Amino acid sequence: MLIKTVRGFEPLFGKGCYFAENATLVGDVVMGKNCSVWFQAVIRGDVNSIRIGDQVNIQDGAVIHATFGKSFTVLEDRVSIGHNAIVHGAHICEGALIGMSSVVMDNVVVGAGAVVAAGAVVLEGTQIPPGMLYAGVPAKQRGEVRADLADHLSATADRYVEYADWFRGSEVWLSLS
Repeated sequence: MLIKTVRGFEPLFGKGCYFAENATLVGDVVMGKNCSVWFQAVIRGDVNSIRIGDQVNIQDGAVIHATFGKSFTVLEDRVSIGHNAIVHGAHICEGALIGMSSVVMDNVVVGAGAVVAAGAVVLEGTQIPPGMLYAGVPAKQRGEVRADLADHLSATADRYVEYADWFRGSEVWLSLS
């Protein structure tokens, strides 16, 4: 794992966090407990702050960043960021899922329990209400998240803590706070 201090900011994270060997954390990043950052994921707090709650999973190849002087990033508790997704200067509320290869731009707010579908592009400033499904390019509201999908998503944060446990001893487990 690569951890870099930038502009005097050192990444901080809580107990029980898992980081794959080639995950990257840079700069002004503060992460809660029991999070996982998977292979080739990058959390780059060099130009603005990134705040991450508890039990957040940032899957393989995802990029979390922001814009200098314009936007910072917040991932609340139990958020799932899918493989190769980009979250850039957005606020992702509790229990939301950002699908694989989707892009979420500056000053977007994704409401609690909402879903951004795989491959979607959420344009700057979009406000996604809680429990809604957004899909497409550009992303548009496609209805409410079905109850069965909501239950599945709620369990995702727990499953990723379990998946991370499979790697205990073979990868990097850290806690600075």
